[in-house]
Amino acid sequence: MAGELESSKSLSGLLSGLAQRDFHGHPGITKELLRSQLYPEVPPEEFRPFLAKMRGILKSVASADMDFNQLEAFLTAQTKKQGGITSDQAAVISKFWKSHKTKIRESLMNQSRWDSGLRGLSWRIDGKSQSRHSAQIHNPVAIMELEIGKSGQESEFLFLEFDEAKVNQVLKKLSEVEESISTLMQPA
Repeated sequence: MAGELESSKSLSGLLSGLAQRDFHGHPGITKELLRSQLYPEVPPEEFRPFLAKMRGILKSVASADMDFNQLEAFLTAQTKKQGGITSDQAAVISKFWKSHKTKIRESLMNQSRWDSGLRGLSWRIDGKSQSRHSAQIHNPVAIMELEIGKSGQESEFLFLEFDEAKVNQVLKKLSEVEESISTLMQPA
């Protein structure tokens, strides 16, 4: 049993499977699939605690978004812990994290967003060519196009038109926001 759980190739595959299931949203990767494909000789009652341990370590590393120094300290502590991991397993976990950190972090960031985000912004200044009031024709207007959407979904577009007074109001509000941020950022 112990030798079978020491295989670096199998452990690397297990970590990849856990990452696919837990971070990238592939529910088809089950405990049974992982065991049958990577550890077929290990009985389910021995595989479950091992899987739980590796899943816990991977989740801890990912949720803390550990840099490589933090990772090494964490894995060293895990190797010294009673019922922890071996140094060979720590090396496999470290190698896995170094190559998958960016993708896992991006996936967690995308999962943590509740609302749509701004994907694009374009603007231009035009002269108004039609209006109910002839005095407003040829007055400058600012036209903004906002592209809004969630990752993996189609974007929505929002078009805004501002006359000179509205542009001045927006600029005034932005100045107030900038002042508030500056006030909050000043050391106490």
